[in-house]
Amino acid sequence: MKQTILIIGAGLAGLSAALKAAEKQYRVLLISSMPSERAQSVMAEGGINAALDTKGENDSVEEHFKDTMQAGVYLADPNAVRALTKAAPDIVRRLVSLGVVFNRDEHGGIDLRNFGGQKKKRTAFAMSSTGKQIMTALIQEVRRQEAEENIIRYSDHSFVSLIQDDSNRCLGCVVLDNRTQELLPLQGDAVIIASGGMNGLFGKTTGSQQNTGEAAAELFRLGVPIANGEFIQYHPTTAACSGKRLLISEAARGEGGRLFALRNGKPWCFMEEKYPEWGNLMPRDVISREIWRIRSAPDGPASVFLDMTHLPSDVMEQRLGDLVEDCITYLHVDPRREPVPVSPGIHYFMGGLQVDEHHRTAFPRLYAAGECCCQYHGANRLGGNSVLGAIYGGSIAAESAMLDVEDGTAGAGFEEYSERTVEEIRQRRAFLQGRGRNFPIPGIRAELSRILLDSLGIVRNGPQMEAGISAIDRLMMEKVEGNYDPTCGTYENLSMKNLCLLGKALLLSAYNRRESRGAHNRGDFPDRNDTAYQKDSVARYESGGIIVRFKDIPQERGTVCALT
Repeated sequence: MKQTILIIGAGLAGLSAALKAAEKQYRVLLISSMPSERAQSVMAEGGINAALDTKGENDSVEEHFKDTMQAGVYLADPNAVRALTKAAPDIVRRLVSLGVVFNRDEHGGIDLRNFGGQKKKRTAFAMSSTGKQIMTALIQEVRRQEAEENIIRYSDHSFVSLIQDDSNRCLGCVVLDNRTQELLPLQGDAVIIASGGMNGLFGKTTGSQQNTGEAAAELFRLGVPIANGEFIQYHPTTAACSGKRLLISEAARGEGGRLFALRNGKPWCFMEEKYPEWGNLMPRDVISREIWRIRSAPDGPASVFLDMTHLPSDVMEQRLGDLVEDCITYLHVDPRREPVPVSPGIHYFMGGLQVDEHHRTAFPRLYAAGECCCQYHGANRLGGNSVLGAIYGGSIAAESAMLDVEDGTAGAGFEEYSERTVEEIRQRRAFLQGRGRNFPIPGIRAELSRILLDSLGIVRNGPQMEAGISAIDRLMMEKVEGNYDPTCGTYENLSMKNLCLLGKALLLSAYNRRESRGAHNRGDFPDRNDTAYQKDSVARYESGGIIVRFKDIPQERGTVCALT
């Protein structure tokens, strides 16, 4: 057995990283607050992109690369994107070998569907439950590695903090046993963060509320930068459901579903009118912005609908069956018989922990993959690229970690530094408990979510964001600093200030990007400005304050670089 790699998160990125390391005989500790079966990755519906060209459309890796860069408004690292798109066909074939049951065409080949922002059929799918199918296959493979003791699971454990030496090198992490509330230091030669997106900051999103953003917030407090935090994808077709947003998959529009609003009492297909070539398959940021625009206009429509009533019964049953079931169960609308009312909702975070193309962070021996990091998607993500990016990114993070730990120098002084870290956590907890403030954490979270939703909408402007920044400062001063809610656990109490700092970092990133690009639309700066802002925003917590700087996008090398 080789060195130990700790992985925080057990969704697609975490499982992909765990399998890559375990297959090379590394010891993997897989840490998650929930079982993999409850990871947000299970909820992925539409599919996974790969230039398989089974439809005879002359699709290619180059076309996939170009579409991804264009959708991201040329803010993604072109070297990372080229490597991602080159690897995609083999990833899909690997998933097939693991037992993923993709839909098949009449010739027995992997069926492909249209997805927004792509002119070629490129999205492989398993009805509208692709995430569930892929996760089932990866979970089964992980269980095989667990049986061989290459992977050890720590379910029902939450990441609390890193254990680092004086040079910021990662030696492991401290986790909380959610059943006993015991702090547990774990030693590792490398740590991979795969904790998912920041849904918990905003509350009403399409994502799992188990993806709280707390791991990213703690790492931000420790000094790991957040890149492109202002780019928040509003999916154009969601519906309110039980305090969150139910996703109406882009697969529906890929199969021919049509958006319309009522104008003068008649259906008005506004996307097809304005964008005759792409119509309802324009990138998500464009459609969400159009819905916002028509609804904000004087005498604009109160509602927008997605119409699938004209689709053939075999499409609805064999390709969209799970979507139909969800609409009937949760919305009490049968999309086979009536249009579904939809509106944009927060769906994905293009920004996150800053990583290089090999998924290394600013700290030695710390890596990040999946939605928690900023990679591949630029200013706007293509549908079908999130599943691909998570699987590929997890694999690359593991490869980087294995390469970096080969020198065997990690781990020196673990006992000393772990004791220091655990004691610091206990002191932080005791400080909060001793201040006498007992504001309820759920109420503070709800107030933070409201501020962010009000300030970071589909279209935002300077005064809105200034008000949001001031509101977070007041919230921290009046209710967060020195607050301890005895009805919540240690983890929730320690994380609250960090979440406020992370939310403020997103707002400051958006405020400082004085242009409109992709999912970041400013009413006061409506134009794109490549000269000043074709760069990554990088927010860093320094000396008790948040500093936002802009960093140039890497130049394309022309060839995919091997790991070094």
